[in-house]
Amino acid sequence: MSLLVEKVTGKTGLDLALKIREEVFVFEQNVDPEAEYDQFEDGSNHFLASINGKPVGTARWRFTENGIKLERFAVIKEARRKGVGQALVTAVLRDIMVHPEAQGKKQYLHAQLQAVPLYSKFGFQKIGDIFEECNILHYKMERI
Repeated sequence: MSLLVEKVTGKTGLDLALKIREEVFVFEQNVDPEAEYDQFEDGSNHFLASINGKPVGTARWRFTENGIKLERFAVIKEARRKGVGQALVTAVLRDIMVHPEAQGKKQYLHAQLQAVPLYSKFGFQKIGDIFEECNILHYKMERI
């Protein structure tokens, strides 16, 4: 198995990432498309994971007024439990490190319950109470 995570640099890659998000969030998890696609698509740094050349996962990060938000981590069902999520988090964190303007900024995300253990491996800790976003339970997590 060849697992590769690359930063998206063009429209084709972004279209593939959005297709994965549609499959996972809109179709599988019933997230309203209006909530899934937002005004931050163009200003975010997107990533695409593939196994043996087939796109299977995506993520993005962006600057916010509160720091750096990691978001939209999605892995298609047949590729789960194969290290794709971990590879995406690793690639995103490495990319953040090479941006000088990112130094010293808080890194945070909204983790679906089943993803909390994954993010915890990377130093993220739950902050506050559980909350609902798009009818899915989440915790806010910050990297300490």
